[in-house]
Amino acid sequence: MLSPLSSKTHMTAAVLAVGFCAVGLAWVLEPAFIPSSIVVRIGLLAAGFAFGLGSYLLLNVQLLRDSTGGRKYIEAMGRIDPSNNTPEAIADSLPDLPAGHPMAEGFGKLRECFLMLSEKLSAAEHVRAGTEVRVRRTALERDQLKEILAGLSDPVVAVDEHGEVILANGSAQHLLGVQINESEHPALEKLDRCQELISLLTETRRRKASTHRQGEVALADEDGGQSWFKISCRALAGKSEGIGERNGNHGAVAVLTDISGLKAIQKRNAEFVSAVSHEMKTPLASIKAYVELLADGDAEDDATKDEFFRIINGQADRLQRLIENLLNLARIEAGVVQVNKTPLPLNPLLQEAYNVLQPAAEQKNMKLVAELSPLYLGVLADRDTLLQAAINLMSNALKYTHTGGTVTIRSRLNDQEVVFEVQDTGVGLSPEDCQKVFEKFYRVKKDKDMAAGTGLGLPLVKHIVEDIHRGRIEVESELGKGSTFRVVIPGIAQISS
Repeated sequence: MLSPLSSKTHMTAAVLAVGFCAVGLAWVLEPAFIPSSIVVRIGLLAAGFAFGLGSYLLLNVQLLRDSTGGRKYIEAMGRIDPSNNTPEAIADSLPDLPAGHPMAEGFGKLRECFLMLSEKLSAAEHVRAGTEVRVRRTALERDQLKEILAGLSDPVVAVDEHGEVILANGSAQHLLGVQINESEHPALEKLDRCQELISLLTETRRRKASTHRQGEVALADEDGGQSWFKISCRALAGKSEGIGERNGNHGAVAVLTDISGLKAIQKRNAEFVSAVSHEMKTPLASIKAYVELLADGDAEDDATKDEFFRIINGQADRLQRLIENLLNLARIEAGVVQVNKTPLPLNPLLQEAYNVLQPAAEQKNMKLVAELSPLYLGVLADRDTLLQAAINLMSNALKYTHTGGTVTIRSRLNDQEVVFEVQDTGVGLSPEDCQKVFEKFYRVKKDKDMAAGTGLGLPLVKHIVEDIHRGRIEVESELGKGSTFRVVIPGIAQISS
C-alpha cells in the first residue's frame, strides 16, 4: 500500500505527464517549436501519455483500496451489538486503522467518540440500575408499611396539611365507622364519632400547641359498653427539596391505644383502697370509742369493763384478719406465696377443718356434718393453703346460717377430678350476688348486720383454688334456702398423665 507521500508524488507526476502531453501536442502541431524532428516530438508525446496513464491507474488503485477499508470500517460500526455497548466491546469491534491509512485520522476520532459515548452510556446504565433498585426497595418498604399498619390492632389515622385524611388502617376505620381508600381523602371533620381526635389532630397540624400531644377519650363499643383510648398525636414535618432540612408542618398522625384494661385496673384499685379504708375504719372507730369510754370512766363496774375489753379485742382480731387476708391475697396475686405442692389425701385435710370449726358450730347451736367419701381422694396440693380454703368456706357458711341450722361438708370423686363442697341452710344468695360474691370486699347488703366480715374470705378462696391448684370454684344458691360452694381440683391421676 502506498503512503500518503507516494500518493502525492503520483498526483504530481500525473500533472507533469499531462503537461508533457500538452507540450508534445504543441510540438506536433507547431513545427516552429524546437526540436523540430517529428519523431522526437511523437516520442515525447507518447512518453508523456504513458507516464500520465500509469500514474492515473496507480492513483485509482490506491483510492479504491482506501475506500474499501473505509467501507469495511463502516460495516464494522454497523455490526456493533446494541446490548453490549461497553467500552471494551466497542474497542474490540472498532480496531485502530494503520497509521498510514488516509482515513485513519477521521475514523480514529469517530472511534474516540464511540468510546466516550459508550462510557457515558455505561455510567448512565449504572445510575439507572441503582435508581431501579431504590425504586423497588421503596415500593417494597411501602408495601411492608401498609401490611404493618393493616395488621396493627391500634387504630392509626394520618392527615395532610390541608386536613384531609390520607391514612386510616383497618382498626381505625372499624372504630370510627368510616371507609377510606387511596383515591378518596375525606375531610378530618368526617370522623365526627371522636371529637377529641379531631381536636388533637387539628391543633397538632396547625402547631397551635406542642407538636406532640396526648389525650384520652371514651368511645361506645359494640356491646353497649365503653372503651377507653389514649390518643398520641405527632406532627409530620416535610423536607426542603434538595437540602434535607425541615420545612414546616405537612400534617399529623395519631395512634389510639386501648387503655380499657388499665382504666379497669385503676378503677378496681380505687375501689380497693376505698373498701380497705372503709373496712379498717369500722373496727378502728369501734376500738377508739370504747377506749374513750374507758378513759372517761364510763365503765362503772368490772363486768362493764370486761365487756368493753371483749369488744375491743374482737375488733382488733377483725382488723388483724383483714390485714392477714390482704397480705395473703397480695402474695398470691403477685406469685410470691410459698407453695409446697405434694401428693396427699383430701379427706384427712377436710376432717381437720371440720375439727377446727366444730366448737364454733356448737357455740351457735348448729349442726356441722361431715359426709366424706370412703374412697381415697388423692390430690397434688399445698396443704396449708387448701386447708385455709376449706376453713374459710365452712366459717363463711356458719356466719350466714341462723341458729339451729346445718352446715355439711362433702367429698367425692368425679371422673378424674376431686370435688368437695360446703352446703348450708342459711340465708342464700340472689343470682346477682352469686356473680359478685368472689369480688374483693363484696358483701350481701341485707346480711351486713348479720355477720362481721372483711369481704376477702371468698376472693382468697378463689385465688387459692384457681391460681395455686389449677381448679375451679362454683356456687349454687337460692334466697332463703341456703348455698352450696363447690371446689373442683384435678386428681393425681389426671395430673400425672
